[in-house]
Amino acid sequence: MTTATLSLSELTAAATEAAKVTAAASDAERAGWLNAVADALDANAAELVEIADSETSLGAARLTGEVARTTGQLRLFARVITEGSYLEAVIDHADPSATPPKPDLRRILRPIGPVAVFSASNFPFAFSVAGGDTASALAVGCPVIVKAHSGHLRLSERTAEIVAEALRSAGAPEGIFALVSGREQGTALVQDPAIKAVGFTGSIPGGRALFDLATSRPEPIPFYGELGSLNPVVITGAALAERSGQLAAGLAASFTMGAGQFCTKPGLVFIPAGTSFAADLAEATKDKPAAGMLTDRIAEAYPDGLRSVASLPDVAVVSGTVDQDAGANGAAPVVFSTSAANVLQRPDELLEECFGPTTLLIEYSGPEELSQVLAKVPGSLTATVHAQPDEDVSALVDQLTGLAGRVLFDGWPTGVAVNWAQQHGGPYPATTSLFTSVGATAVRRFQRPVAYQDAPEAVLHPALREGNPLGIPRRVDGELVLR
Repeated sequence: MTTATLSLSELTAAATEAAKVTAAASDAERAGWLNAVADALDANAAELVEIADSETSLGAARLTGEVARTTGQLRLFARVITEGSYLEAVIDHADPSATPPKPDLRRILRPIGPVAVFSASNFPFAFSVAGGDTASALAVGCPVIVKAHSGHLRLSERTAEIVAEALRSAGAPEGIFALVSGREQGTALVQDPAIKAVGFTGSIPGGRALFDLATSRPEPIPFYGELGSLNPVVITGAALAERSGQLAAGLAASFTMGAGQFCTKPGLVFIPAGTSFAADLAEATKDKPAAGMLTDRIAEAYPDGLRSVASLPDVAVVSGTVDQDAGANGAAPVVFSTSAANVLQRPDELLEECFGPTTLLIEYSGPEELSQVLAKVPGSLTATVHAQPDEDVSALVDQLTGLAGRVLFDGWPTGVAVNWAQQHGGPYPATTSLFTSVGATAVRRFQRPVAYQDAPEAVLHPALREGNPLGIPRRVDGELVLR
């Protein structure tokens, strides 16, 4: 399933053949494949963590937890498909007496075919070879070809070996899973006619280039890209008056977590003008150590990004220094501050993501100016509100709902729960789609609806047969029937 000697066209041809088998496989069979992969990864966790730490410097504790998250995702999707609502089965019985007469219509979601998945640099397990994109695609019956990330290539290869062997031992078809590497292979993968969708986590420039390739093909395909996100945080004056020190400690822990390399890092923090919060944050940040970054390229880019922000008019350095060598010494935290008026004058320069342990405080004069500057913030994965219980923040929440996929209250956005309700996505450039890449409904990206009209029972998917042999939730004649 990961035979290195096969060409890309041979891999995609094998995936196309495998898709016939995976689409016909039962939910229980596919759940067995996912659980087998999860068990194999858990059994080899110590080896994988050692390799990952040598390539990413994320530390054994963080990486061990990430393996557990990854296997938890696989097992979640096994439960999702056996529960059955993911199929969105709908039955409308014929009504000859209607005007005009209504036929028997039965609708279901079906797998779209082979999927390409691009690994992320910052989550070498959970958003990588066996991560959420791979798990959700395999769950619904889509073969997967993963493009390995160059930042953890040895880990990718070893993980792929374990995944492939687990799938094979569990009875999955040859061609259901493969790994390729290199930029040229990644570009060719997106353009291959056999590929029917792409999952991507990475930078805006890289993701946008692949998105354009996917949509400009003779047969355009969906590109589910998670790109950049500033994750704005709004703190009210009342909240600062009550708990400024506590908020500063929470923010310092959040924006420095993982050397600021989380896609949900709070990169913009809006505070009322004239408070002591900047001093409180400087105090909370002063003892945060420098940390190694994921790749040499990322480490080189971080100081450049800091210097770019510091060079802008009316931007102050609250704590830390922009003169650092992140490659040699690790990335050290830096806090900047500016005014909302300054952001309104130069949004393109100040509202640009800087990947690393840095955040920008933006002081606003009142609700009207806050609303004006928030309107300039690009689409984000998250938005956060810190207010007091008796404050009316409904207008603010409405505005934040328009620019983010997940709105938090009195918390911090780093950390993404993997469950049924999660929404990890947002308006562009956070993502290129309306779907989530984390949680149960991530499977919806790799399915397409098909309706069958007046079809004989024998040709129908079991989920659409009259007696509901799978015992799954369905909508029948407009009514939701749970079993």
